[in-house]
Amino acid sequence: MSEPRRVARLTRLAGITAQIGYKRHPGKYGGKPSAVVDNPLDQQFDVAAPDKVWVTDITYIRTQKGFAYLAVVIDLFSRRVVGWSMQ
Repeated sequence: MSEPRRVARLTRLAGITAQIGYKRHPGKYGGKPSAVVDNPLDQQFDVAAPDKVWVTDITYIRTQKGFAYLAVVIDLFSRRVVGWSMQ
């Protein structure tokens, strides 16, 4: 059995700390308000046939050279990734 708080001790010894938040510059987030779109799924995620309903997610990953953006498309019937792209 591992000792309690092992990860905390090892990260402290290695000098690793969490980064809390990102730098934000006030005034750069103005513009038109977002458009509100109806949700045709209405939280019904049980699908009877493949390739009828796909869902997407876009996320960003911070790297040393900036951000990497990841977009993923998933088929709700099989719960498998249909496609993805990273830039």
